[in-house]
Amino acid sequence: VQLQASGGGLVQHGGSLKLSCTSSGLSLAGHTIGWFRQAPGKEREGLSCIGVRDGTKYYANVVKGRFAISRDNAKNAVYLQMNGLKPEDTAVYYCSTVDRGLRRWGQGTLVTVSS
Repeated sequence: VQLQASGGGLVQHGGSLKLSCTSSGLSLAGHTIGWFRQAPGKEREGLSCIGVRDGTKYYANVVKGRFAISRDNAKNAVYLQMNGLKPEDTAVYYCSTVDRGLRRWGQGTLVTVSS
């Protein structure tokens, strides 16, 4: 089971990026999927997650109103639309889920926001 985050890159302050989380070997539709990030020298922090049945969404205060999580079950993908990016959003972004009692992580995608 592998998760893969993609879509990172270099963007200017105020810009937007859309991250994608896909998987080989795991149906994301049946799992709650979360997005996390880790900036240099900082602990990994949870940003957002999307539930299974009713698609309940959660956002950390630091991204509320700027980021939006969604899923496309037909494409076996979960997305994180990031708007109004700030230099402090610079980090490696990961998607994650718990599958059969184990926390699964993607390899991460780097987002760099220039000032």
